Amino acid sequence: MKTTKETFKWFYRCLSLDVRTMTPDEDWQWTEEPHTARRQAILKKHPEIKKLMGPDSFIVYIVVFEVLLQFILAWLVRDASWTTILALAYCAGAVLNHSLGSAIHEIGHNLAFGHSHPIANRVLSIWCNLPLAAPIAISYRIFHSAHHRYLGEEYADVDIPTRLECYLFRRPVTKMLWLFFHPIIHGIRPFYKSPRPVTGWEIINFAAQVVADILVVKLLGFRSLIYLFSGMYIGLGFHPLAAHFISEHYLFNGGQATHSYYGPLNPILFNVGYHIEHHDFPYISYNKLPQLKKIAPEFYQQPYHTSWIKVLWDFIFDENMGPHARGVGYLKDGVEEKLKSS
Repeated sequence: MKTTKETFKWFYRCLSLDVRTMTPDEDWQWTEEPHTARRQAILKKHPEIKKLMGPDSFIVYIVVFEVLLQFILAWLVRDASWTTILALAYCAGAVLNHSLGSAIHEIGHNLAFGHSHPIANRVLSIWCNLPLAAPIAISYRIFHSAHHRYLGEEYADVDIPTRLECYLFRRPVTKMLWLFFHPIIHGIRPFYKSPRPVTGWEIINFAAQVVADILVVKLLGFRSLIYLFSGMYIGLGFHPLAAHFISEHYLFNGGQATHSYYGPLNPILFNVGYHIEHHDFPYISYNKLPQLKKIAPEFYQQPYHTSWIKVLWDFIFDENMGPHARGVGYLKDGVEEKLKSS
């Protein structure tokens, strides 16, 4: 049981976001992120995997359809009741907007037009962004590349919750609050945790979104904009699809840094559930990740998820789970058991 003084010191360290507040520095192993060595080992045994690498522009047709469908739905609810708007936002808007968010992720890896057409990739991601009502595409692209390169490093990997989040949201009720506010927390965390200069493309993204939102209000009405924004907020928050944020890198099985999800919702989110596969080979397009698993099955025998609803349930009600159950660095052998018993 901590004394008042010890609790105050702990809270202060949480505010300072010190990586050593949870465990002594000697308990951590500072090495390259784990997928680098895996990639080398897999390619050494299965060099034919290189043929899977590269873009697949068919995603263009999918996202054009999804964006147009979202604006059609926004037009249909322009005079609807608030109950209808929110219900449709949860059941349809959240699904489409989260799918478009996953497309932004895919396009952020230049998997629509390839590395030789960076402008086309950025323009397409901004197109995907339009029904989301808030500009996220370009900033996400920038910070997500750091997530791949520095997976598990507290400051560089901005997907890792801050120590303050870990301290405040540890019980079922507070974890539910964290999930509800997740779109806001996840959206602003990169800017105060690892701030970077604003780029020209981010300004273009912001301007395009402002114009799109104004046009929606002028042509369709305020309720249509609320439908689009609600679809984005709900889809990235307390929603089964949003459980992929948790299923991917939280420590459900010991020190396993990345988990995959093999379930029926993968096609909606461009196979984002094949997450070990994706981190092993981020330049293989979404529709070829299942082929990767089939070519090298011996490398994909780790524990995996089959239900994102169960992921949410476990995250909320398992006392070992929560924002704090996210790997920072890599724990040395034996430290995990020591932490569980403390």
